[in-house]
Amino acid sequence: MVIRSAADSLGLVPLMTPLTEKQVRASFVNASKREANQATLPDLAAINWDGLDYLGWRDRKAPLVAYVIVPRVDDDVDADGVTDGVTGGVTGGVTGVLLRAGDAKGGRPRRKGVCAWCEDVVATADVSLYVARRGGAPGRNGNTIGTLICTDFRCSRNVRRVPLLAEATTPEAKAELTARRIEGLRERAARFAAEVASTR
Repeated sequence: MVIRSAADSLGLVPLMTPLTEKQVRASFVNASKREANQATLPDLAAINWDGLDYLGWRDRKAPLVAYVIVPRVDDDVDADGVTDGVTGGVTGGVTGVLLRAGDAKGGRPRRKGVCAWCEDVVATADVSLYVARRGGAPGRNGNTIGTLICTDFRCSRNVRRVPLLAEATTPEAKAELTARRIEGLRERAARFAAEVASTR
């Protein structure tokens, strides 16, 4: 069972809005134009955007390749509402990140672990190491950053699961915990995307 209204009742609103193919391809901060144009996209029209804190998918044609599109905190948003690689203050566009699975089994998990984004302690059997080349010159020089993420990018679902009795007992406590989880996921995903985009 998934809590759908807890975030809204505590003032959290959906961050993801429907994106076009052009916006998705233009959002990548660590991919060449060729890589962005060759990315296999999901069916954007079939996505429940309201239920997402970020969009993530694995490339069905290239098992070791995956992508995430993360709403960003940025003062400088261009006319299309997509990132220009400058990170800063208030929410605006999105940052797209090309990821590579850190194992040779197409992103399949090797062992149990905790996702660094949703930090769910229940769904620990489906977590993989993903590595991203940094944007700009650091990435061209081979600088990368990695993190453990849910293999199939189910973090938005995980943070909305009904808390266990050991985690919270009252409806109010469950709603507050769920809202905190959602906020935490959003912050950690945005921080990772900003770090990838950083050219320092």
